[in-house]
Amino acid sequence: MRAALSENETVPVARPGEFAPLRLGPLAAWPPIVLAPMAGVTNYPFRTICREFGAGVYVSEMINARGFLEGNHRTRLLASSRPDESPRSVQVYGHDPGEVGDMARALVDDGVAHLDMNFGCPVPKVTRHGGGAAIPVKPRLLARLVRAAVRGAGGVPVTVKVRKGIDDALLTYLDAGRVAEAEGAAAIGLHARTAAQLYSGAADWDAVGALKQTVRIPVLGNGDVWECWDALRLMRATGCDGVIVGRGCLRRPWLCGGLAQAFDGGGPDPQRTLGTIVALMHRHAALLVEFFGEQNGIRQMRKWCAWYTAGFQRSAAARADLMRITTIADMTAILARLDPHEPFPLKTVRHNRVKDNRVQRVTLPGGYLDARDDDTPPPEPDDPAERRAWDAALDGG
Repeated sequence: MRAALSENETVPVARPGEFAPLRLGPLAAWPPIVLAPMAGVTNYPFRTICREFGAGVYVSEMINARGFLEGNHRTRLLASSRPDESPRSVQVYGHDPGEVGDMARALVDDGVAHLDMNFGCPVPKVTRHGGGAAIPVKPRLLARLVRAAVRGAGGVPVTVKVRKGIDDALLTYLDAGRVAEAEGAAAIGLHARTAAQLYSGAADWDAVGALKQTVRIPVLGNGDVWECWDALRLMRATGCDGVIVGRGCLRRPWLCGGLAQAFDGGGPDPQRTLGTIVALMHRHAALLVEFFGEQNGIRQMRKWCAWYTAGFQRSAAARADLMRITTIADMTAILARLDPHEPFPLKTVRHNRVKDNRVQRVTLPGGYLDARDDDTPPPEPDDPAERRAWDAALDGG
């Protein structure tokens, strides 16, 4: 499948030896593709679906250090895996170095082979307390947190994920790269947008190239990879060592297979029909029910039903009914109303609306920019309700 956009019409597949495996400490990943951690998405069932299409590194959704250490059931479940998942990769967040170090040790003891640290969360209820994307504004605090994770993880590789900065007036990604390298991170990933942009506008691939020129550790580029051809263009344009793929996989986990084929020198398979996607939906639903239980698993499957069927003819009414399913049998009956031979709507590939195009003004704590050399961890909210909101945001809730 080729996109209508001119820049992808003539992109060649990878030449033999053109790209190297992604090296993360002792780990080597081929193809050099990482599934972006996404809240409510990259749990074990979805990682399993993606892994069945193609190899790479498949990262869990973000896990909050304190919730994990306190034994929160949901946090522990989201951090969990099964013996068939290798390498096991978990994204972590913490704003206290002691908690971060303890969490890293516990996860490594539990068999985790790669830890990714999230310093790009743009959620307002996190940044206004100095967490998430606000942390790279203070390089010494960032250094303390990365150092704690690296020491706690021992020989297990720790990577760092950041955005370009708060907004265009306050860019932090180059300093963050230097800090990550100095503190022993195995790689740094850059979502090439600011926190203010959220998911709007075009990703700034030039920033990925600038980061690659600044640090010696591997650089992973993230942003606007909708097709395998985008991943190849991103690596060729920037010299980065790997690509992080997020929203492009949400409706099309088979993109993982297309990426693997393109990096191996072949073209992706023809686009799927609705019938093959319905079969995939049944597989996904069964995994969600097995992992989360029937009630919670089906509830989560509702959003996947909307994503998988978007763009197909006469699917709007079906999606309205799919939002009320309580069993897999319900889903089966509703999907039977659609044409299984209808091809996937290619026009929707590059217009994924799972994340909207709004922008925001990033809120930071009062006086936060007056002491950028401060390494004190951000205080947690005093109000119990706001603290619960903070925890929920950090655990993907």
